[in-house]
Amino acid sequence: MYQEIAQLLMYGDLEKDSILYQLGELFGKYESGTYNRTELVRDINTQVKHLLKVATDYGFDDNLWHNYLTFFLMMSENPFSLTCEKVGASDGTVNELVQNDFRIVKALFDYDFGPIEHDLGINCFSRLSDYHAIHKKELMYNKNVSEKVRALSKKLEDAKDEKEFFDAVTDFYKAYGVGMFGLNKAFRIDEKADGGIRFRAINNMDAVLLDDLIGYEIQKQKLVENTEAFVQGKKANNVLLFGDSGTGKSTSIKAIVNQYYDDGLRMIEIYKHQFKHLSSIISEIKNRNYRFIIYMDDLSFEEHEIEYKFLKAVIEGGVETRPDNILIYATSNRRHLIKESWNDRNDQDNANDKHHSDTIEEKLSLVNRFGVTISYSKPTQKEYFAIVTNLAHRAGITMSDEELCAGANRWELSHGGISGRTAQQYINYLLGADEI
Repeated sequence: MYQEIAQLLMYGDLEKDSILYQLGELFGKYESGTYNRTELVRDINTQVKHLLKVATDYGFDDNLWHNYLTFFLMMSENPFSLTCEKVGASDGTVNELVQNDFRIVKALFDYDFGPIEHDLGINCFSRLSDYHAIHKKELMYNKNVSEKVRALSKKLEDAKDEKEFFDAVTDFYKAYGVGMFGLNKAFRIDEKADGGIRFRAINNMDAVLLDDLIGYEIQKQKLVENTEAFVQGKKANNVLLFGDSGTGKSTSIKAIVNQYYDDGLRMIEIYKHQFKHLSSIISEIKNRNYRFIIYMDDLSFEEHEIEYKFLKAVIEGGVETRPDNILIYATSNRRHLIKESWNDRNDQDNANDKHHSDTIEEKLSLVNRFGVTISYSKPTQKEYFAIVTNLAHRAGITMSDEELCAGANRWELSHGGISGRTAQQYINYLLGADEI
């Protein structure tokens, strides 16, 4: 195994703490005969444990060794895989080099662990080749990743030679992409110690759909029309969803990402204190073959906060044009985003600001840079009752509509007033109670 891994070219830049690199080093000791048996068994067991952790995180099953190698190919961002993501496989010298890599990976797929298991008195690799996972909670792993890994793994197992192996992997790159952006729907960013950023996949995103949000049909249609234009490569606008809390603004955006994920839509959620990284985020994703929504939830600014200036420059007005594969979707309880006092309206009372009308215009200009603004207002009591009864029927609650509405009325009086969120909380209460 060591010799095979050492010959990888395009896929050979392995991190030293990766499972494949570490197993290669351990098998190199075994193949050379320079090892302490007890230490080698211990180190192999450590890497098997790491592989089992990855398998648990991503829902691998059946042959975990094949699943892991498939996952390795899916996550390997290199010049070849990134090109395939954009245009698919094309004729060229690089294909010959990569086909040799795939010949090696196929040999790793078919690797015979029998001799090392016999010599060391272990059977962990045999166990990995016929593994039956227990998946009781889908949120324990990313279902999208699991399904794709297991499907491609089966194709690679059935590949007769490196050419079929090559075709299966490159077809996957073209259809789904490569790396974490290819396998996940949504991401956050973490700030590194050196001031840079890294993307972190959100593996437990709500599986909500637009149909799950009852009412707000006009609002949902506006959002769908803009998003469909975006994923189809047409001109589209940044979107601001504003209005009362608990009315479904954030739910609408999550549902949009779920609905258009297969069309290449991805979402990156950032917080206000991270706006200084917007330029870095955009530079990382502008050349990828996906459509990205940069999502800002509950967006608002106090008078002393200046982060909105970063946002204004990115949306419109900076020297660098915003890439066509990026839009900004934001939600806010404020129509104008930036806190404004009555004193802001009075030029006479602002002696220290000679042109105060220009100052207030600057504050209001941010919202004008969102081409689409969609209002989500609190439902009427009739609409609130309709939301409650619809949610109850979907949840299998057998109470009569009259009982539901009476209970919902009592609930909202002590739980924040009428809203879709309050309705859902009432249904959750009923589902947790004994009498439904």
